[in-house]
Amino acid sequence: MEFNVFTVIAFVAYALLILAIGIMSFRKSKNMSDFFIGGRQLGSWTTAISAQASDMSGWLLMGLPGAVLVGGLTESWIAIGLFIGTYLNWRIVASRLRKMSYAAGDAITIPEYFQKRFFNNSPVIRLICAAIIFFFFLIYTASAFSGGAKLFEFIFGTDYTLSLTIGALIIISYTFLGGFVAVCWTDLIQGLLMFAALVVMPIIIVVQTPNLGEAFNNAMQNGVIKEYYTSFIYNSDGTLALTTIVSGLAWGLGYFGMPHILVRFMAIKSSDLIKKSRIIATIWVFVTLAAAVLVGIFGMSFLNAPGNEALNAKFQAMGDSEKIFMFLSSSLLPALLAGVVLSAILAAIMSTADSQLLVTSSAVTNDMFKLFKKNASEKTLMWISRGTVILIAVIAYVLALDKNSSVMGLVSYAWAGLGAAFGPAMILSLFWKKMTMPGAVAGIVAGGASVIIWENVPVFAQTGIYSLLPAFVLAMLAVIVVSLATKVDKDKVDELFKAAKAADLK
Repeated sequence: MEFNVFTVIAFVAYALLILAIGIMSFRKSKNMSDFFIGGRQLGSWTTAISAQASDMSGWLLMGLPGAVLVGGLTESWIAIGLFIGTYLNWRIVASRLRKMSYAAGDAITIPEYFQKRFFNNSPVIRLICAAIIFFFFLIYTASAFSGGAKLFEFIFGTDYTLSLTIGALIIISYTFLGGFVAVCWTDLIQGLLMFAALVVMPIIIVVQTPNLGEAFNNAMQNGVIKEYYTSFIYNSDGTLALTTIVSGLAWGLGYFGMPHILVRFMAIKSSDLIKKSRIIATIWVFVTLAAAVLVGIFGMSFLNAPGNEALNAKFQAMGDSEKIFMFLSSSLLPALLAGVVLSAILAAIMSTADSQLLVTSSAVTNDMFKLFKKNASEKTLMWISRGTVILIAVIAYVLALDKNSSVMGLVSYAWAGLGAAFGPAMILSLFWKKMTMPGAVAGIVAGGASVIIWENVPVFAQTGIYSLLPAFVLAMLAVIVVSLATKVDKDKVDELFKAAKAADLK
């Protein structure tokens, strides 16, 4: 994309707005509860939009449209799986976690919740949880930084490393200053911007492609296998795409174990607001996922439309299908509007990276440092938290220096690891009274380890089955088997469940 002053204006204005929110939120973060869960004062709109915006990241505007562009409609099973997972997470987990985390000693992080849920003073489970969060969120944050670098590189034509540095500094600044409040309010703004951009783009592509049907037929004839691209359930050779379908749907399982999403449930002002938040979140996810898939489909048609040969050649020369949304925005929109729409990608990247930085910071500070420095003051803990944000960002920055890294690939790995490690343990902890702490530890370790093994051992990786699915099943079995083999304090558990059910959280 050629450098344009109007695009720069749009980006600078957006970046200044985000930084201003961080500065204004600085004084509101007075203690650990404020910095990590906003004092449990989030409203329904902020909770819903910030949860989903922090979930989707640059993957929504880069990875998914690019996957559909290259792989066809079978890739949309990922979107279907995520939609189902979103709804079930809000329906099954949200309200119970809000109540249970409050009843279990007002826990403010997922590791702390697990420890207090099982009435155990041992720091083992918190340390294990914190280590898993640290490892997989480093990869997740690196994916966001990589997406930001690709965006700046595309718009400004700057070197990849310089682009990476600029994006990382913006994200670090407002997360460092404002903590959870700043992150949630910026995520609300960013989520609405992402929604608008994704709704507008398919419409713009259709308008700019006079004969969409003819263009689609050209796409079929220009090297795109019709049966593969137009089919929903079949591979290019006519066989049922069972592995792709099952693996795509399995993405939905990840929601039950995502700390940066689960912490929103813990932070909402009242469990009574969950229903409204669920409706808002479900609509947002359905519309944005559908629009992202349409960008991939219509984008292929547009590039192969008569008269667009030069544009197609230009896009192909870029050699990165994940830049399709950027390319279409810059090619079809006036410069200033293109800058606003492209800011949606920056918004998507920021909304995930900031949440990941904050959750990882909370794991290190509240679930590692605080365990060994129990008498540390709130002021000390706050500055340790902010320092941890910088440390994590620096490590993620180093991981993202490989410009050939795939946003989709990095997100896929981290999503599987977190979902398998925490998902089964979280669901069972909220519903099953016989679950024990050894069972939780076994499930968390089994889930995280299974993903690492599956992704790195060729005999498993080559099956094409998404690692989250087998790892989730193994983790669930580990929790159940070990819990049944160990003892539970029935009286304490009954009291906790009763307190959570009766808690007045208004």
